[in-house]
Amino acid sequence: MTTLTRRQALAAAATLPLAAALPRPTLARAEMQGSALPPFHRFRLGSFEVTTLLAGTRSGDKPQETFGLNASAEDFATASAAAFLPADKTMTFFTPTLVNTGTELVLFDTGLSADGLGAALAAAGLAPEQVDVVVLTHMHGDHIGGLTTADGAAPFFPNARYVTGSVEHNHWSAAGNEGFDKNVRPLNEKTSFVEGGGSAAPGITAIEAFGHSPGHMAWMVESRGQHLAITADTANHHVWSLQFPDWEVRFDADKAAAAATRKQLFGMIAADRIPFISYHMPFPAVGYVEPKDAGFRLVPASYQMLLDG
Repeated sequence: MTTLTRRQALAAAATLPLAAALPRPTLARAEMQGSALPPFHRFRLGSFEVTTLLAGTRSGDKPQETFGLNASAEDFATASAAAFLPADKTMTFFTPTLVNTGTELVLFDTGLSADGLGAALAAAGLAPEQVDVVVLTHMHGDHIGGLTTADGAAPFFPNARYVTGSVEHNHWSAAGNEGFDKNVRPLNEKTSFVEGGGSAAPGITAIEAFGHSPGHMAWMVESRGQHLAITADTANHHVWSLQFPDWEVRFDADKAAAAATRKQLFGMIAADRIPFISYHMPFPAVGYVEPKDAGFRLVPASYQMLLDG
């Protein structure tokens, strides 16, 4: 043990003001980076590998101009507050999904543009040339926008075949829609058309989920007894659409049919306790549902899908 004498202690104290006056090194300051989300999320389903791709986001205000058209402003505000959400702002996510079956790479929907989808694919270590099958759940612009290159000169997926619902394709073929005519119609010779129960690839089966669009399709993925529902736009918001399936949504073509489909499809998903991916819900857009009042409560996936069975 070291003991300072009185003289040593006074000498040490005398040096303190000098030390305090010495210049100190400047602390490094990191620049603010802004909000960010990972561009992809990957997990296993049986022998399959599933990757959700964040192809874009869009924020907006006045969400009740889109959701809950038949709800009162008071009920909309109450439901939003209960879910810790502002009633005057919203964010939309655009989430195409990849399923690698081991023999084919299957892509569900293509986002708003090839640029957004291409960036997410690249982040996930994949290229458009590797996609074997493109499944189109329906023909709204934010699902077919990435079918062609940014200049519109060529298909973005040069080696792919395409699968979509026959009812949906027939409707848009006669609709005179610019996006469909530009992006989808040129691919007709490479496209297969299915009904409910049809297959896009082994283990991937179509489910009729009409209402959001005339022939809107959901899909069931199954591998080694594990199931995953890809619900596309059946419910576009985890509160204002999923918890309140009877609330009308601006972009639903047949609002009564869309509400009935939400209750039927998510009722099945809840009863069977299977995970689902929803195109517009908060990324990574993977979760479960449980019944809640007249609708369903989203239970976001945590680590269940990372346990590899």
